[in-house]
Amino acid sequence: MRQLGMALALAAGLALPASAQAPKLDSEIAFEESQAAIGRQTGAHVLTDHRGRPLALADLRGRPLVVSLVFTSCATVCPITTDHLRDLILKARRATGDGSFDILTFGFDASGDRPAQLAAFAGTHRLLGVEGWHVASADEATTATFLRELGFSFRAAAGGFDHVTQTTILDADGRVRAQVYGENFPLPMLVEPLKALVFGTATRSLAPTDLWDRINFLCTVYNPRTGAYRFDYSIFFGIFFGGLSLVLTGLVILRLWLQRRRALRTANEAT
Repeated sequence: MRQLGMALALAAGLALPASAQAPKLDSEIAFEESQAAIGRQTGAHVLTDHRGRPLALADLRGRPLVVSLVFTSCATVCPITTDHLRDLILKARRATGDGSFDILTFGFDASGDRPAQLAAFAGTHRLLGVEGWHVASADEATTATFLRELGFSFRAAAGGFDHVTQTTILDADGRVRAQVYGENFPLPMLVEPLKALVFGTATRSLAPTDLWDRINFLCTVYNPRTGAYRFDYSIFFGIFFGGLSLVLTGLVILRLWLQRRRALRTANEAT
């Protein structure tokens, strides 16, 4: 399947009777629905977090939000995806800055992902020690609406759910900006969309903060040898030597112009 195999995951959970099983998930249709969600606005839903308290998505507006979709009874794909995502989130924060985005692990099994299960899942995967990481679920109606907005597909299956292994990136206004697939995706697939959202892809003004954001966007680059992002200072050297070259060229032109002017003046005086 496209996009790292699209990662349709059959995750182990509670066994379901055959009568409760839905038709098998079609990976092509699931991919199309997921991609169609890009640009879609998500609602200001009120979720329930791992402590049983309300978590309003409206309160998470103002900066990008990484949404990881799991179910807590999963014993295979969801734990692997969550551990991998945690590692990448810590690296992404070093590239975009602390507090530059939030993370939401959303339990899509409305009947099984209760606060106690969410808390246990979060504790096992050390999520709550990461600043800005929220763990929540919702009632069936809210879950269905939220998943539809995210373009997320799943079906009940023997042993759990047949679902897309999908991580969704929302912008500061709650619009879907990128979909990342798989349980072991590379770091740039997460960081590049976040860089674009955090720093912007164009200079908004000549204000120092906007100019610095543009420099950060251009200079924060991925090093495949280390598997991490770093700040590349080469652009500053390029600007310095480019500017120096322009100054020297200007001085040469000025010198030639002055020499020619003196020569013309001398010639005029001689006549």
